Amino acid sequence: MTDLREIDRIVGAALDEDAPWGDLTSETLIPAAATATAELVAREPGVLSGIEVFAAAFRLVDPSIVVEPLAADGDAFAAGAVLARVHGSARGILRAERVGLNLVQRMSGIAALTARYVAAVAGTGARIVDTRKTTPGLRSLERQAVRDGGGRNHRRSLSDAVMAKDNHLAVLTAGGLDLAAALRAARERMPHTAHLEVEVDRLDQIEPVIAGGADTVMLDNFGPDELREGVALIAGRAVVEASGGVSLESVAAIAATGVDVISVGALTHSVRSLDLGLDVVIEAPSGEKAVPA
Repeated sequence: MTDLREIDRIVGAALDEDAPWGDLTSETLIPAAATATAELVAREPGVLSGIEVFAAAFRLVDPSIVVEPLAADGDAFAAGAVLARVHGSARGILRAERVGLNLVQRMSGIAALTARYVAAVAGTGARIVDTRKTTPGLRSLERQAVRDGGGRNHRRSLSDAVMAKDNHLAVLTAGGLDLAAALRAARERMPHTAHLEVEVDRLDQIEPVIAGGADTVMLDNFGPDELREGVALIAGRAVVEASGGVSLESVAAIAATGVDVISVGALTHSVRSLDLGLDVVIEAPSGEKAVPA
């Protein structure tokens, strides 16, 4: 789970954006003493992610609101499943509703899509990982969602590893150094605990990159035949990552080539939020649940 302080920072900013001077509608229409019970209901099947994020929206608006999770992050659910129940101030529930839903819908969409990719490569040994193609400001939550779907995380930020891509290599070799020498020189400037990953887009770059000390070689936009050849050339001397053009239709064939890691930008940059709703429930006089409002 994402650190609660990080959750509160992100959710707090979203609440401030959504109601900078309060919720004019609820404060005008809803009595201050009114209470309500609402249920988080799945309109379609999926994988849950972000239940603590959902709860934080209500807690930060009104700490007296009670959120009862009925499922956990990483749980698969069917359409119609009740995932959480919320009770407390009606004004507070209505104010927090959209922010809580926006975040849990997006995170669950990422988790559900990730789970489909993970299932597609089952039995191959390949790991599905995310990329830095995340929504600005939401990276922590989106990375959690990938984990909740059974995937893994790539480097979190530019500060976490040395990852030389095509433009880096063009600049690095502009002074006349060959690729292996340029990488070795760069490696000498790295902290000894840092990981070096290098992207290649041609098979003939693999040997110089290995000679330069790469820990991971990223084979970018290679077809299955080239991926197999690349895996054979690297021969266990580095982790092999496949990247570029990965889809649900192509991922199984990519995994079958023997690569160790498949990075998938689509997990976060083009995912569809799941359809989850918050239904207010009318309480019968006996306290038994009646029809939704």
